[in-house]
Amino acid sequence: MINAQEIRNLHDHYLSDKAWPESFKLQHHASNTVYEFIEMNHFFNTKLWNEEDLARRQKVSDSEIAKNKREIDKFNQARNDCIEKIDDFILKTIPKISEMLGKQNSETLGGIIDRLSILSLKIFHMSIQTKRSDTSQTHRDICSEKLKILLNQRNDLAICFDELLNDCVNGLRHFKQYKQFKMYNDPNLNPQMYSEK
Repeated sequence: MINAQEIRNLHDHYLSDKAWPESFKLQHHASNTVYEFIEMNHFFNTKLWNEEDLARRQKVSDSEIAKNKREIDKFNQARNDCIEKIDDFILKTIPKISEMLGKQNSETLGGIIDRLSILSLKIFHMSIQTKRSDTSQTHRDICSEKLKILLNQRNDLAICFDELLNDCVNGLRHFKQYKQFKMYNDPNLNPQMYSEK
């Protein structure tokens, strides 16, 4: 079905495209497969990362930062929606997971895919820091060490993903789909929002 190496390759492929994420079309070629939702999750994580960077600027107006914060909320909600769609697709595709055989895993496969996406972003951006010519060699060395750690972390997480998927297919473990219910984004559930009506 899927494996961590394919997911890592997909994440890295998109990040290597200089036009990413603006070049991405949400109606991508992988529609009707789990990769549709994996791609969308990575798209929203990338947009979220970029907005988080913008929100840390010091020499812009407060209204600019407020705009960034609203975009962060929007992309974070979309990212979480994609995790749920990934899990829903997997649960429908692998019957044994739905039968809840074996031990229950606290993290879902969609949650691990999301973490792999975030690690790929950290690796991509830390790699840039190791090549900067406008900073000291000490900075590049520190970032190179951090990059090694991030690569090891992603490798470990990839192993965990493949093991969990394999165990789920073989009925040794299962996971349940948990809904996030992000209340702060819902105008009917956030008291600060519904009190403004």
